[in-house]
Amino acid sequence: MCEQHKRKDSSGIGARTIPVNEAVGTVLAHDITEIRPGEFKGRAFKKGHVVREEDINHLQKLGKENLYILEVKEDEMHEDDASYAIAGALAGKGVKISGEPKEGKINLVAAHDGMLKVNREALLEFNMLAEVSCATIHNNSIVKKGQIVAGTRAIPLVVEKALVDSAGKIAGSVSGVLTVKEIRRPMAGVVITGNEVYYGKVKDAFTPVITQKIKAFKGEIVGIYYAPDEVGHVENRIRELVDAGADLIITTGGMSVDPDDITRFAISNVSEGEVVYGSPVLPGSMFLVAYMNNSKLNSSIVNRQSSLIPILGIPACGMYSNITIFDLILPRVLSGERIGRKELAELGHGGLCMKCDECRYPVCPFGK
Repeated sequence: MCEQHKRKDSSGIGARTIPVNEAVGTVLAHDITEIRPGEFKGRAFKKGHVVREEDINHLQKLGKENLYILEVKEDEMHEDDASYAIAGALAGKGVKISGEPKEGKINLVAAHDGMLKVNREALLEFNMLAEVSCATIHNNSIVKKGQIVAGTRAIPLVVEKALVDSAGKIAGSVSGVLTVKEIRRPMAGVVITGNEVYYGKVKDAFTPVITQKIKAFKGEIVGIYYAPDEVGHVENRIRELVDAGADLIITTGGMSVDPDDITRFAISNVSEGEVVYGSPVLPGSMFLVAYMNNSKLNSSIVNRQSSLIPILGIPACGMYSNITIFDLILPRVLSGERIGRKELAELGHGGLCMKCDECRYPVCPFGK
């Protein structure tokens, strides 16, 4: 072979080329893409295709004067084999490989409906390897079965096995960079607080909003209670809802600094551990998260429920804003995630709703 037909690809791995008009009978080492503007973009020739006489003209029309002839060594892998290997390492529980590599890229999809979790630190470390890549949709996205959640590939046509092993170790160290957690159907109990609503001075506007959001997750409302601004009254209503089968408590109102707003104090009395009040999200800065230790209750249904029941306190913005922090936190709670101070603090980046004339959530920056 002439010296001009020898080269190194961008990774420095040896390769040689052969003129297209001399390629009959050779095997393509990679996919060849065809683009017809406005008509078609895709694979014209698949890796492994044996070049025929009638292919030569087509290849030349695609601008191919030379073809790669790759000689994969013992310590190397073809891009497709490498892509399979790294995709398998990236895919954690609830994520699976979809189809075969196409032009070196392979997709990862949700194996079931749920919430996508991306280990961003591991993903960064993975992509720092440079010769492999993985692009994902946003962490905490709600996904449907079969939805693409990520695409990954080995960038050079031939990759060193040691690099693929390194990528696999990064992903394996966290049991998969990508997972999809199932979202349970909630049995929600609701306590609407405030003297103005309890005594009929103001019409309740929370109930239809909460009902709609719970039913979006195929959940049920166990009961809705109205309570005056009395700590003991709110406590009792929460306990009664848990005894009635609620595995999620939602309270509304009573979250500001007004002296009559006692909801968070009632929640403190029934909660286990820290009551996290306040968040860097607008709308929703006076949001509250707490957990109730169900095992402390003298309930006949304790054994049928989780030992910790989430309590979410929604401030007044939940009545008039389409999307608030409640929409960001609810699916995470229903997927079994424990929300604390750190989880709320992390929402500050992207936590400002832009109040668009036409709300496109979740296809927008809010909560991302």
